[in-house]
Amino acid sequence: MNHENPQFVLFGIGFNPSNILMLFVTCLVVFLIAVASTRRLQMKPTGMQNFMEWVMDFVKGIIKNNMDWKTGGRFHVLGITLIMFVFVANMLGLPFAIVWDDQLWWKSPTADPVITLTLASTVVALTHFYGVRQLGLGGYLKTYVQPIPFLAPLKIIEEFANTLTLGLRLYGNIFAGEILIGLLATLGAGSVFGLVGAVIPALAWLGFSVFIGAIQAFIFVMLTMVYMAHKVSTDH
Repeated sequence: MNHENPQFVLFGIGFNPSNILMLFVTCLVVFLIAVASTRRLQMKPTGMQNFMEWVMDFVKGIIKNNMDWKTGGRFHVLGITLIMFVFVANMLGLPFAIVWDDQLWWKSPTADPVITLTLASTVVALTHFYGVRQLGLGGYLKTYVQPIPFLAPLKIIEEFANTLTLGLRLYGNIFAGEILIGLLATLGAGSVFGLVGAVIPALAWLGFSVFIGAIQAFIFVMLTMVYMAHKVSTDH
């Protein structure tokens, strides 16, 4: 369970090639799903096209629950990309983990706080960008002093809190799930009796982890749209 992450240094900066690999795999899987879902579009959707249209409608519902569609429609593609990316990333480490030379190479990228906090920081940065774009720089800055000016420091602290909670919530749930699966696998490798005793709990937890991974992808996108609505909607 105490496997190290692989590391290499380039220009004095440390990199984790496992994270790079798993992010590439995640992007590749999402790209292949998108291609398979849209290469043969039909008036009556079937198969992967039907799945993709369900995802589109699902994300559209999330957006419309937080802001009017005229304002939020521009974030539709962002929401679809995020929910697919986060869900696939959550699933990659569930079936197995690959360890080479006591270094963990295959895992869910969202089980690493560097990945989830970077993703959360990018999302929060996008909310600021679209806030300025929608309201103008002056109008956007006014939101920090309205309705009560002395609350501005609390609103600034809230931005950092949103980033931390958005990233750490995702990391904590996925990391904990993989740790427990690893413990059950270790128990099963000890003996035949351990294997028999670990199979059912492992399968049950694996199914539950799939559910948790889906819920966390939904929560991540929902909170993204909540934060975005507070930045771009004039009625918030």
